[in-house]
Amino acid sequence: MIRRHPLAEQAAEELLRRIGSGEWALGAKLPGETTLAAQLGVGRSTIREAVRELAGRRVLESRQGAGVFVIALQVAEDWDKVLRKADITDVLEGRLAIETEGARMAAIRRTPADLKNFRYTLADRQRAAVKAPDDWYIEADLAFHRAVVTAAHNAVLTELFDTFVPRIRRAMIDMLKLDEEHRHRHDQAAHEAIADAIRAKDPDLAAARSREHLSAVRSAVN
Repeated sequence: MIRRHPLAEQAAEELLRRIGSGEWALGAKLPGETTLAAQLGVGRSTIREAVRELAGRRVLESRQGAGVFVIALQVAEDWDKVLRKADITDVLEGRLAIETEGARMAAIRRTPADLKNFRYTLADRQRAAVKAPDDWYIEADLAFHRAVVTAAHNAVLTELFDTFVPRIRRAMIDMLKLDEEHRHRHDQAAHEAIADAIRAKDPDLAAARSREHLSAVRSAVN
């Protein structure tokens, strides 16, 4: 019996479970709406919504005048997850363009005040990575990356980053949802390495470490 909200989503999951258990084989026709509604304890409209959802996920197919048929035994991959991954990848590629060059320029132009800002933002990020809620952690992470870009002392790069921040924030929220092993919270060393290269005034190394970090994040998502 389906009891909790949202009913259509739960009904879809129950139908998917029954398909996966072998109750209906590939190519089989499902019972009618009235029968399924009685079995799951929901209304016919809920069954119609559940069928539409599974049709969108390419598990079921409604054929005019014939009924609903099983065309796959499992969902290949959750479509929402696919879209989140695509958006995260696009954002990370944008960050690569901005932050890699930002790190390179920062290694040439950084000031003592910039180095002090690195110390503060890195310390805040490390504390947030250990115990803070996701939204606090995201802000701490963004603060360090913005410190790198502002240390380049290029107004256009800084404005590009600041304009991009809302997209970065949304992508990070999705990324943390996908990161079941919490790997992103455990990459403090990569951030320290970027700061060290800038502190050492090595532009090529700073750019390389920034690129390596963001590329590693991108690979972890895909």
